[in-house]
Amino acid sequence: QVQLVESGGGLVQAGGSLRLSCAASGRTVSSYVMGWFRQAPGKEREFVAVIPWSDGNPIYYADSVKGRFTISRDSAKNTVYLQMNSLKPEDTAVYYCAADLPYIATPLPRNVKYWGQGTQVTVSS
Repeated sequence: QVQLVESGGGLVQAGGSLRLSCAASGRTVSSYVMGWFRQAPGKEREFVAVIPWSDGNPIYYADSVKGRFTISRDSAKNTVYLQMNSLKPEDTAVYYCAADLPYIATPLPRNVKYWGQGTQVTVSS
């Protein structure tokens, strides 16, 4: 079992950047496929990015964030990151870290085994 704690959310102007962190405990992040999802008010939770458990395999992003967001993993710190650049107001959402999910291009929230508590990201225009 793994516990996930997100941090790094906040308020930023459009065009700005934020880096989210997801600290894991209980198991190493290299043991799992890890990912980020987000949920905007009144909308369903949606996929953002997924990173495999080993280097050398593709990383997948939602089309809406491709080229702007970067997911990475620091196994020594047992932490997964989401670097978000060129933020837009439509990126406003609660961002959730996920562990143990299918390694596919668009994993569904219902297939995620472990969730963090979420961190709020608000992008002002």
